[in-house]
Amino acid sequence: MSSLGTDGGGTAYNTVSGDAVILGPVLMAQHIEGLRLPERAPDVPPSQGPPPSRVFVNRVQELAGLRDAAVALAGEPGPGMLHVVGVGGVGKTQLVAQSVSRELEQLFPDGRLYVDLEDLRRDGVVDLVAVLGGFLRALGVGKEFVPAGVAECGALFRSLAAGKSLLVVVDNVQHAPEARTLLPPRGLLVAIGRRVLPSLLMDGAVLIGVDPLDEAAGTELVRRWHADADYGTAAEVVRLCAGHPLALRAAVEWLAARPHLTLDDVVRDLTAAGRHGTGGVDMEGAHTVVGEGEEPQRGEAGVGEAVDTVLDSVLAEVSEHTRRIYDLLGTLPGTTTTTDLLRAAGAVRVDEALGELLSSRLAILVESPDRPRRFRLHDVARAHARLRARASTGGERRSVLRSVVDFYRDAAAHADALVLGDRFRIQPPPSRALAELSAKQPLFTGRPGALDWLDAERVNLEHVIRAAAEHGWHDDVWRLYESLWSLYHSRKHLAECVATGRLAIEAAQHEARPDVEVRMRNQVARAAYELGDLDHADSELTSATELLGLAGDPRLSGVVWETRGLIALARDRAAEARDLFERALAANRAVPDRHGVVVQSYNVGQALVAGGRWSEALDVLDAAAEAARTAGDDPMLPRIELVRARALGGRGELDRAVAAAVAAADGAAELGQLAKVDQALTLLASLAERADEAPLRAAYEEKLRELREVMGLKPPSVAD
Repeated sequence: MSSLGTDGGGTAYNTVSGDAVILGPVLMAQHIEGLRLPERAPDVPPSQGPPPSRVFVNRVQELAGLRDAAVALAGEPGPGMLHVVGVGGVGKTQLVAQSVSRELEQLFPDGRLYVDLEDLRRDGVVDLVAVLGGFLRALGVGKEFVPAGVAECGALFRSLAAGKSLLVVVDNVQHAPEARTLLPPRGLLVAIGRRVLPSLLMDGAVLIGVDPLDEAAGTELVRRWHADADYGTAAEVVRLCAGHPLALRAAVEWLAARPHLTLDDVVRDLTAAGRHGTGGVDMEGAHTVVGEGEEPQRGEAGVGEAVDTVLDSVLAEVSEHTRRIYDLLGTLPGTTTTTDLLRAAGAVRVDEALGELLSSRLAILVESPDRPRRFRLHDVARAHARLRARASTGGERRSVLRSVVDFYRDAAAHADALVLGDRFRIQPPPSRALAELSAKQPLFTGRPGALDWLDAERVNLEHVIRAAAEHGWHDDVWRLYESLWSLYHSRKHLAECVATGRLAIEAAQHEARPDVEVRMRNQVARAAYELGDLDHADSELTSATELLGLAGDPRLSGVVWETRGLIALARDRAAEARDLFERALAANRAVPDRHGVVVQSYNVGQALVAGGRWSEALDVLDAAAEAARTAGDDPMLPRIELVRARALGGRGELDRAVAAAVAAADGAAELGQLAKVDQALTLLASLAERADEAPLRAAYEEKLRELREVMGLKPPSVAD
């Protein structure tokens, strides 16, 4: 006879709460079948990457090479790789965009993924977890289900892509491992870079070299933009621009904005600049093979001089406010910007200036999931802008950076408050209201918007922290890092959390703030713990513990004991974990911190369950649930019910365990905590198996498969 839903007297219950019982497998199955999950996103293949330009000339040989290589590789059982190489701004990305729209998207019908690694590169290293996480989300994986580590992300990416014929385009590749990590199991990877990577060729990549335009192709391009141009004059513009498409476009866009001038004026202006490298510009060999880590020795220097000449000439003629913003973009840390940030840095007439930079193709729009439109300079223009910025006075650069750091410090604090609510923080509230940080609309609204903003600004925030550290603004460094915990923890950018934490710890030491150092070391320890590096976490906590006598606020002792308790649980030392969590609980009661009391009571319950002390655990968890309801701490309730379900299951009360797990699933679904819904359904299936209720187990497993399909995951077995 079933041990679920019967008390021997046949009484039926039709509600679900912590101790209520739903009588009978049929009613329980019906209840869980009615569990509301988000609607599954439309199964539309991803279509990422820049669009093809309408004006595109020559490149016949390169397009044919791309097509022929792709056709050959598409017939192979494994993945193929193309390696597209040329100097910066020569048109590599646009060449690939043209090839994608003409042939490649038909060859690889299951979608295309695109990433520009330059946007995610910090100190020469690309955040591959962020890249793979973006790919997984594009393939439909819910944010809560994106793993924290490179290996786990890569494994899930390969699993989801295994049955698909995907096209993956990776721009600004500098090192072979960056490309290898993103190689799909089937389909094609196109690695775009400025220099040949011999390791990729050894892996079987087909090389497609992209040189500057020759005279005929360049002249055709100029005359398409400027139909009445004399052939000889157009050819001279091509020579002065070294056949570089970006330089040609900038020159002709500059002319288009001045209808009273002619192409002869462009030639005269470029010639007067005197830095066009006449007779010395090498328009061939731009994709010379070099060793990885080396710089090209031919082609790029001459072309670069020509591009700088054009950009100098264009900037000499634009409005002062446009030139100011161009120079600001060369000064700002990070890779992208928004109009609000530019205004915070002192820019005026921002929309007009950005429009001028966009129309000249010096700036481009960047795709972003959050609300503000984001911009960045073309990578060639960015290098030029940074050279110009170095010529400005140190005081000017410092003043701009000071404004930028202030903006990000306050914005990140507001975002953190929305994401994690009333959690314990050392830093004071931001000095400006959120509305003061933007001119037209809030930077973000609500928890999801704040989290998306932090994620979109993640690379910029990392650069800002480093810039603040270099300038000795230690208070800003640790405050920014404290605010970023909401992002690091929620989106599992844990490796970044560990790396940046070193700067925050050093900042606390410079400020002689033992309380801050404890907090910073604990954040690093929590990230290391979640990454599975328990020894590193232990080391940070040992240093933090030595400072607790100087820290003052008892909650700092609480966070240290809590992290130590989590490590003890991970090492299967339940009694030690319980002792540590109880110390953390006492620290939070001393303040008192109501949320901290709930969390640490929940942790004590976890430790008791791990030690098989079921009845004690239930007493603690019942008190924790009551405290959470009193404090309005609703997000903790599903977590508490899950642990209660495990405790009840351990005591053999399977009917009550099921009721608690169903309550956890209900509450988590209501709050959008889909990872907790997954855990609750997995536990319910296990409980049904213990009760020998095959139909009920099937109902739970079916709902679990439905959830994982909604989250973009392959439907694994419950044991996964």
